[in-house]
Amino acid sequence: MNPLLARLQPYPFERLRQLFAGVTPNPAYRPISLGIGEPKHPTPEFIKQALAGSLDGLAVYPATAGEPRLREACAAWLKTRYGLQVDAKTQVLPINGSREALFAFAQTIIDPNKDAVVVCPNPFYQIYEGAALLAGAQPHFASSDPARNFAVDWDAVPASVWAQTQLLFVCSPGNPTGAVMPLAEWQKVFALSDRYGFVIASDECYSEIYFDGGPPLGGMEAAARLGRPDFRNLISFTSLSKRSNVPGMRSGFVAGDAALLKQFLLYRTYHGGAMSPVVQQASIAAWGDERHVVANRELYRRKFDEVTPMLSAVLDVKRPDAGFYLWAGVAPRNSAGPGDDVGFARDLLAQYNVTVLPGSYLARENQGANPGTGRIRMALVAETAECVEAAQRIVQFVQSRSK
Repeated sequence: MNPLLARLQPYPFERLRQLFAGVTPNPAYRPISLGIGEPKHPTPEFIKQALAGSLDGLAVYPATAGEPRLREACAAWLKTRYGLQVDAKTQVLPINGSREALFAFAQTIIDPNKDAVVVCPNPFYQIYEGAALLAGAQPHFASSDPARNFAVDWDAVPASVWAQTQLLFVCSPGNPTGAVMPLAEWQKVFALSDRYGFVIASDECYSEIYFDGGPPLGGMEAAARLGRPDFRNLISFTSLSKRSNVPGMRSGFVAGDAALLKQFLLYRTYHGGAMSPVVQQASIAAWGDERHVVANRELYRRKFDEVTPMLSAVLDVKRPDAGFYLWAGVAPRNSAGPGDDVGFARDLLAQYNVTVLPGSYLARENQGANPGTGRIRMALVAETAECVEAAQRIVQFVQSRSK
């Protein structure tokens, strides 16, 4: 058995299951879950039709590199969305969802024969940690700073750690904070990459759900603005799951440094990472249409407009830059401490049958503190009425606790 498997931490939802094992939710309320970030808006009909109309593709083995039409559709989207010119043959590669690719990319990049380090934001998407550990690397966590809109404190990473770093995971818009990296922050991580030689994996799966601030800056867009048109040592990961409400289709693409993608394609050829021809055809249709994305974004905007003011009256929370999460502090107004996020989640389920995710489950202790402690993550993925009802119950719950 691979001994590295023993280093893996339980996934947040497994920890949540264990937390709720002895809890009997109040039967007076129907269950509402804000725990899992799974899009619940309807899948657009034209994507379903494209999928159903391509079933002949089941009769052939797909190429790992994907069909040229799909890579060209992805390249066209990058030009429309970010104004980028990329070579569809060498700088774009389809993937079976960003989760699978983020994990596989680490296995491609990491040299386990050296004392490799992978730097991750904190809190973070747990695939980053698992990918690092199973590649034989040691994760190092850089915590976000609430005082700076949850920007990651890259300056807190010692030079000795950067010197051993082979891979940096960034997530913008962030999960769970919703924070977007500005150009100055990208300039900082690019300078660090140039100095120490590490690769940057930019997780951008929430890039198309945003609000008043306009479209979030992407990693490749930042590179182009900063005079790095070859996207050296940078790969961006994007997905249709949130953008087009097709999480079950497992479709996305990576783009960036052609030399890195050549090696990643080699790895995926052996890994068996080819996308089904049926999914490829539906993906071509999805990447080529923006109307459904605009409509989807408007649904989230209305939802956040209704829910955020309700919750901000009783919790430390505001609408994020982007994404579909609320990252809320649960400490009582007159408390000096961070609050008990685990107890909050457990008692909320017991009394009001609403599921939220404790923030401490999404982070690791760093410099003596867990940056997720005292916060909860709420995924506003259900229909507006259900999210509003959940918010109303949370308000009642907080008010009852304060009494």
